[in-house]
Amino acid sequence: MSYIGRTPQIGAYHKLDAITTDGSASYTMQLNSANFVPESVNHLIVSVNGVIQAPTDSFTVSSSTITFASSLSASDTIDFIMALGNVLDIGVPSDSTVSLSKLTATGTPSASTFLRGDNSWASAGGENTPYFKITMSSAQAFTGNVTTKVNFDTATFDSDSGFDAVNDRWTVPSGKDGYYYLFSTVMSSVGSNSHRVQVRIRVNGSSVAVHYSSGITTKTMGKSFTLASLQAGDYVETYITTDSTGTQNIDNSNTASFLQGFRIIT
Repeated sequence: MSYIGRTPQIGAYHKLDAITTDGSASYTMQLNSANFVPESVNHLIVSVNGVIQAPTDSFTVSSSTITFASSLSASDTIDFIMALGNVLDIGVPSDSTVSLSKLTATGTPSASTFLRGDNSWASAGGENTPYFKITMSSAQAFTGNVTTKVNFDTATFDSDSGFDAVNDRWTVPSGKDGYYYLFSTVMSSVGSNSHRVQVRIRVNGSSVAVHYSSGITTKTMGKSFTLASLQAGDYVETYITTDSTGTQNIDNSNTASFLQGFRIIT
């Protein structure tokens, strides 16, 4: 920063050199034997004969010269002259003197958070939230070779309450836009090990991942996974199709059939 004229002193406090009175009213102020110019008359604390003098009333200042309202005899004593810099500047705080309550950062400080460059407290290492897993409370019958929505009607865990029990799906909460890792697996009954199952993950009704698995005897495990960019209000569902005709069932074991996901830290 540049200034017109002399650069102001910031937070500088000095006791000036001793002055010997000689019967005159004006004296040159010095610091370490060099002429000293204070910020203003109000930046000086002056004691004469043990009495603090009033700025302007008892003395004035012009450049490095201090002039008292009346002459000081040789028997008078200027006890000291203290020069202050910018008294509104606190200078550099001493070590371990600034508490967390003095900071203006947002969020909550704790042993597991750190202060970010945007002046906010964030979890150390970050949190992959929202995260969720939704499952089925009972087996679901469906017709083979017909793309059918899987009725995940139970939230095993749901960090940000995005589960929609009315529509059996998970919806991105407000303010939780981002990239999400989504994974779904479905166990269904088939007629023989020659059949296949197709598992789809859909966002807002459109497929974002489609995977196939082969049957094994009378059960087929289908899995689908993807990384998707989601915004608040987007909803995620799972659909299944098999090439085995007739009525089939989806196993409701929460280790066999589920839809889960979490937001990726970026």
